[in-house]
Amino acid sequence: MVEVDKNVLIENISKLKTTELGIARIKRNLNLDVDVVWYCKDIILNPFSSIELKGKNWYIMFNDVIITVNKTSYTIITCHRMKKVNKWVIKST
Repeated sequence: MVEVDKNVLIENISKLKTTELGIARIKRNLNLDVDVVWYCKDIILNPFSSIELKGKNWYIMFNDVIITVNKTSYTIITCHRMKKVNKWVIKST
């Protein structure tokens, strides 16, 4: 993955959206009971988040959460928590 200028995604934060199925999937994966688009925007705008671009998707990582956003449509595809495989390696679930 290549680290990219966060400003590209941040400048288009108002375009961030998801589908009804996406909302249900994200709420289930993260055990949330809040507006998932707002939650994702908050993470993306966090100065300590890491934003990477791989192929057609943005990957935003903060603490133990990974958010996947389509590069061109700004649709949140999914969010999930990373789990520790061992003391030194973190693998997404």
